[in-house]
Amino acid sequence: MGPPAAAVDHPGSGARPTAEELAAAADQTIPDVITSGLDVLFVGINPGLWSAATGWHFARPGNRFWPALHRGGFTPRRLHPSEQSLLPGLGLGITNMVARASARADELTAEELIAGGAILTDKVARYRPAWVAVVGVTAYRIGFARPRAGFGPQPELLAGARLWVLPNPSGLNAHFTPETLGVAFGELRAAVAGG
Repeated sequence: MGPPAAAVDHPGSGARPTAEELAAAADQTIPDVITSGLDVLFVGINPGLWSAATGWHFARPGNRFWPALHRGGFTPRRLHPSEQSLLPGLGLGITNMVARASARADELTAEELIAGGAILTDKVARYRPAWVAVVGVTAYRIGFARPRAGFGPQPELLAGARLWVLPNPSGLNAHFTPETLGVAFGELRAAVAGG
């Protein structure tokens, strides 16, 4: 896993990384958007190639994270992935279960997800968010040995943080529409607001 791929500098422009930039992004990492004491730390499965090529989390067009974040009431407007640095000011952050980028999350091994769960636990202990929201139930089930876990609040804490599992916002997840993802994010928002 090498250093982060060079960021493509066109914030908000919608310009697409080239095929060469996407290919070069495989196995790269991107920095977390994190600081101490967040209200919610969102945890992706791993960066996609588009994210690794741009340096922005959930950057691929068609990924529904940013619209769901807004529909769920976490942001005052729909943010572009290039605006991810605004999140800590809203009490939000982003990290991943597995740091390395891949074309698809199903390219990850169970061992990587389990190791990622341990790294995430250490990160949560260090940064102390109030809530941790894993976006992807399968990654959560494997990474934390919780084969029967479902969506929503989890009974256990993660390094002292309350834990919630959200649907994967990838455009490949046909089980959830933009509207139902917004509802799922809104349920977490209500729980966070309720303390």
